Amino acid sequence: MKKPLKPPYETISKIITENPDRWLEIVNFKGDLKDTKYLHWDQMYHMTPPKGLSREEWWLAIIHNRDNSAKDLPMWDKERRRLLRWVMTNPIPERLHQIDFNAGSGAGLPSAGLSDETRDIYYVSSLIEEAFTSSRLEGALTTRRVAKDLIRTGRKPADKAERMVLNNYLTMKEIRDFKDEPLTKELVFKIHSLITQGTLDDPTDAGRLRTAADDIAVVDEKGQLLHTPPDPNELPERMEAMCRFANDKSTKKFIHPVIRSIILHFWLAYDHPFVDGNGRTARTLFYWSMLRHGYELFEFISISSIILKGPSKYLRAFLYTESDENDLTYFILYHLDVIRRAVDALNEYIRRKTQELRALEQRLRGLAALNHRQRALINHALHHPGERYTIYGHRMSHDTAYETARSDLLHLEREGLFTAEKIGKRWYYTPAENFERRLGASP
Repeated sequence: MKKPLKPPYETISKIITENPDRWLEIVNFKGDLKDTKYLHWDQMYHMTPPKGLSREEWWLAIIHNRDNSAKDLPMWDKERRRLLRWVMTNPIPERLHQIDFNAGSGAGLPSAGLSDETRDIYYVSSLIEEAFTSSRLEGALTTRRVAKDLIRTGRKPADKAERMVLNNYLTMKEIRDFKDEPLTKELVFKIHSLITQGTLDDPTDAGRLRTAADDIAVVDEKGQLLHTPPDPNELPERMEAMCRFANDKSTKKFIHPVIRSIILHFWLAYDHPFVDGNGRTARTLFYWSMLRHGYELFEFISISSIILKGPSKYLRAFLYTESDENDLTYFILYHLDVIRRAVDALNEYIRRKTQELRALEQRLRGLAALNHRQRALINHALHHPGERYTIYGHRMSHDTAYETARSDLLHLEREGLFTAEKIGKRWYYTPAENFERRLGASP
């Protein structure tokens, strides 16, 4: 990808040192600076500056205003030249309010509501979606259908790409158990080991910091250098600082929990402490932090599915930050928009699923009482003719116990809706020949 233009800080320095009177005129400019979208120089370069200012002077006026309201973070850049910072600019307050209202602790679920019928289905579906799309972002070449089949059938991964998907899925399930633990180096290593198990060229690279011998850099698909991570010798200290930041509950310098979670995502990706799996680990840390702070709805949300729709924007958000004096605002704004779109996708799913289940209820009248898992399986069978179901797959689809899943399928067989056939050591359940008639009119 094309790297963003670097802001003209050398030209700005000359203006400040060689013409201080003009500098005062610029920073006291009374006109509209047109900075409502918090643009990077790479974007502003193609725009017309306000009357009376050159492009470079326009940039000087803007960064002066930004610097006056910037908040420093306890994270140094890789040269230890300056701390990273961010600005509470619009629409950040509005986005944070929306997240608190829709997904915060005690805020409940989206207005459409998550019923029992949709809660467990969407929980598993979202985990699979996040596992699949997060792996795709890291180069895993597989399909969504294969990913679903892999997880719901319990078969062994056929290749590295499938192993990446399965690792992501299992790790996302486990972070629920980690959310009450403070972040430590050991926990970060554990998450990384879970994510990379069986996918590294050297298995001993799992759960260890990279060294100078690893020679790690971030490049694009054409080999162009995009980011050189900090010196490996600094990684232990940097990881300790990251963990302190993640666990900090100080009220003296309050940072909104969502902002803190986004910063953790950026921090680990920026430091790139591992030989491989840094992106997946960084996104998992974001989820860990959100759940730790009570944003339970994020068990049902996939940010990677949104990122995958425009991966260049994801990468550019990192590059904008690093190229503009470590201003993390660009990444925060991008990430908040990703969250907004992910929450919208959840609401849309709930609306669609609720309509499907209401229609299904009409078809199931007259049958013996069925639970929400059985109704969901019937609904799936209606939309996927010829599909075969197993106890293991039903269990995985609803995150339930084996005996519960077995009881569900046996009951559907007794009702004459499904037939059972044993192939090898596994039982398969298929919609009966009179499936449509038993349910009423055809869909």
